Amino acid sequence: MAKTIRAAVMTAPRKRIEVRDLPWPTLEPGAAMLKTLYSEVCGTDVHLHHGRLSGVPYPIIPGHVSIGHLAEIRGTVTDIEGKPFHEGDLVTFLDVHETCGRCYECLVTKQTTRCPSRKVYGITYGVADGPLGGWADHIWMKPGVKLLRIPKGVDPVSFIAGGCGLVTAVHAVERGDVRLGASVAVLGAGPVGQAAVALAHLAGAYPVIAIGAPASRLEFAKRMGASHTIDLDVPAEDRAARVREITNGHGADVVIEAAGDPRAVPQALDLVRDGGRVVIAGQYTDGGDVSINPHLQINRKHAEIRGCWGCDYSHVHRALQLLAQQGSGLPWAESITARFGIDQANEALAAVEGRTVIKALIVP
Repeated sequence: MAKTIRAAVMTAPRKRIEVRDLPWPTLEPGAAMLKTLYSEVCGTDVHLHHGRLSGVPYPIIPGHVSIGHLAEIRGTVTDIEGKPFHEGDLVTFLDVHETCGRCYECLVTKQTTRCPSRKVYGITYGVADGPLGGWADHIWMKPGVKLLRIPKGVDPVSFIAGGCGLVTAVHAVERGDVRLGASVAVLGAGPVGQAAVALAHLAGAYPVIAIGAPASRLEFAKRMGASHTIDLDVPAEDRAARVREITNGHGADVVIEAAGDPRAVPQALDLVRDGGRVVIAGQYTDGGDVSINPHLQINRKHAEIRGCWGCDYSHVHRALQLLAQQGSGLPWAESITARFGIDQANEALAAVEGRTVIKALIVP
């Protein structure tokens, strides 16, 4: 009997996810099959289910960050050091594939996350392309996919607990140029916000202020390194006043927006000090317009605004090294508050959408 892959399939926006048996792909030289250990459920998956991302080739298998063991390898597949992978190795992979390396964005602007050829597992590959999403018992690693071995001592649960939130936060903290002793405010207490708090803390920032809701997420943010927290129940003007109070009247050196709500952007501009930096990392989908005052919030403040879109190999690589070297000091794994089987994918989406969990996993 031919081998099949069991997967949760998102057939169309707002439709219930179906469980299907899909054909096992024919592996070319340089390809592999990953037996899924864990795949995360994140805000991107909720956006996909709401139909808020353009160009998605439904039906798809969601799940763009996953971890597992290599079940089959065809030919030789190596890491960036040239060391071959072997069947049984515990690995993750860069979900971005087919970045061309020859276009204007790749070669001139060096913005590979904006390459027009870029494809993403679990987002811009459809079922018709093959089993290319994490909510499945196996994932096809196409030739050229960048695999990363999990360093010795890194708990796979801790890695997937960080997941795309961690690698996005690595990019956001990099874009914010967070330095020793810098004051940092993070808007949003979901997975990206929690990771940004942790990375700012590990980078030596102080104070690190987490702003978000509900209270349980703010309590967890304290455990991840936040020195102060502010609940969204506090009016926006009072939140800004509280940040100025904590920073001796100046405002934060760096503000990282990881909330996803467009209203967080003008709030971020109110929180940053004169000459400070704002990194907008949470606006992955078009949530609509907001009103800002360019004179008061940007020009007079001499504020710098930096966007942060996606991640590249370096961010995943550094995330793994960080977990290997400094990860044991923070409760990454405890952010996982729910685990779901493939049959429970609809319940997993509902839990993430309703913010009843900090982090949810699909465990095939």
